[in-house]
Amino acid sequence: MFLDRARIKVRGGDGGRGVISFRREAHVPRGGPDGGDGGNGGDLVLRADAQLASLGDFQFKKEYRATDGAAGEGGNRSGKAGRDLVVGVPAGTTIRDVATNEEIADLVADGAEIVVARGGRGGRGNARFVTSTRRAPRIAMDGETGEGRALDLELRLIADVGLAGLPNAGKSSLLAALTRARPKIADYPFTTLTPNLGVARLDDRELVIADIPGLIEGASQGAGLGEEFLRHIERTRVVVHVVDASKDDPLADIATIDAELEAYGHGLRDRPEIIALNKIDLAEARDQVPELVSALEARGREALALSAATGEGVDRLSKRLFVLTPPRVAPQAAPDERRIVFKGSARDVRVLREGEAFRVRGDRIERLASGIDWDSGEASAYFHRMLQRNGVEKRLRELGVKEGDTVKIGRLELEWKDRE
Repeated sequence: MFLDRARIKVRGGDGGRGVISFRREAHVPRGGPDGGDGGNGGDLVLRADAQLASLGDFQFKKEYRATDGAAGEGGNRSGKAGRDLVVGVPAGTTIRDVATNEEIADLVADGAEIVVARGGRGGRGNARFVTSTRRAPRIAMDGETGEGRALDLELRLIADVGLAGLPNAGKSSLLAALTRARPKIADYPFTTLTPNLGVARLDDRELVIADIPGLIEGASQGAGLGEEFLRHIERTRVVVHVVDASKDDPLADIATIDAELEAYGHGLRDRPEIIALNKIDLAEARDQVPELVSALEARGREALALSAATGEGVDRLSKRLFVLTPPRVAPQAAPDERRIVFKGSARDVRVLREGEAFRVRGDRIERLASGIDWDSGEASAYFHRMLQRNGVEKRLRELGVKEGDTVKIGRLELEWKDRE
């Protein structure tokens, strides 16, 4: 199924927790601390894949998460890092942050990739907390939580030539005549409900041609899903207006398409164009083609008469398209290093009331609280000094904390005790 829009949730893996461990050897009754660090969580990566033609894979699976890092171990062994999760998207996919509605990336080159959710760093083991005065720390730190966010994906086809026109103008038939594509074709409006792609070849060159579903008046404002379809020719270098020359007033049809391209914007009216006067195998069309060509050329517009059904004039159009579209400059190769889209933000410590209790928020404080051995007086004193240095104790007192109140830090609930 062709799908050109999708919303997904992504999350990097959590960092593994550091551990509290002490060396245990024969004849060494008081071995030193040897708790290892936790492994870093894996990153969530989006990578452009030219082999993918649709966002259809995201129709049912909408949440993606990289692997968590493993906990550290004794013997100063760090935990295993989580595996990155690389998710393929079609080349030409635009990525937008749902929270800010900001366009953050446009993956065009095959293999281009970005990190959209970083994995959390692993927590530090107790071997990291040794000082000249703290020889046996019972202190460790939890790993960071992986980043998470919602993203909107939008596919805009990457094609050299876009075929635009009213329903039943013969765009699908012309695509089939110009390329090896075999789109669904029938003699009634709106046969094509999704864009079709084909490849035209001349000598050693190729052109990618996109057949855009039939437009109607008001398409640029979304009528008949026209706005959805028009964006698929944003990247094209040449626009071919396919016109049914057998109709009573083909010039009016051309004016309708001109108006919709102008209203949609994105430079579509500034692209090189050819007006393909189709269906000259019909007497009504053949009779009025000379007059149509003269009228259009008088306006400085190029027009070619053809029949997609019989092939007459198709080769001439094909050769002209290759002239108007010089070879593309090769897309920039995928970067050696992944780009990180979100740089993160400072995680300041905050203190606030939560009902009858108090809540302390802050990444490092929360991770440290979960790694403290609260049965150790030394470890508890260390944590208390951290609260003082970060201004937490002062803020709690300003908010009216008193003996016996509950203070929540991360997953922990602590009872506040005033110092003697």
